[in-house]
Amino acid sequence: MEAMTTAPAPLTAAPAPVWARRAAHAIALCAVPSGLWRIAMASGVYVGYSDQVLRDVFGIPGWGIAYVVGLSVIAELAALFPLLLVSDRWRPLRPRTLAALAWTASAVLVLVALWQLVVAFTVESQTYMSSGTARTVWALTFAPLCAIPVLMTAVTWSYAKRHRAGAQGRP
Repeated sequence: MEAMTTAPAPLTAAPAPVWARRAAHAIALCAVPSGLWRIAMASGVYVGYSDQVLRDVFGIPGWGIAYVVGLSVIAELAALFPLLLVSDRWRPLRPRTLAALAWTASAVLVLVALWQLVVAFTVESQTYMSSGTARTVWALTFAPLCAIPVLMTAVTWSYAKRHRAGAQGRP
């Protein structure tokens, strides 16, 4: 009689904590207001730019519409990336590769956020938009983007920690 042996099931990382899941979903939601603002601009809704500025600087109407809408779509798709880090169902890459990609994305987001703050406070960036309500609406729609680097870094840290612990438990 042969003895049946069963191989131990491969250890997987612990599920993502609730705070990390919420942070990943918040990242996706943080990109929505600015995307809607860009789509409104491409649709001809007054967002604080004169017709001449829209035409000369942004190419709207024209190819600028495709650029602005495309930028909104790409930004939202990129904002969905952290959901991979908290998903228990779908893992398109090895955990180590995904963690490296996530750390790189976090670093890039921090650098971009810092650069955008510099640009936002330069004279050049403020010359095109009218002041008052339009600038306030712009600030409110783009303000949530400032939370993305912090949230992404936290979600990435959680992912790396969970998968490092899972890898250490393997023989």
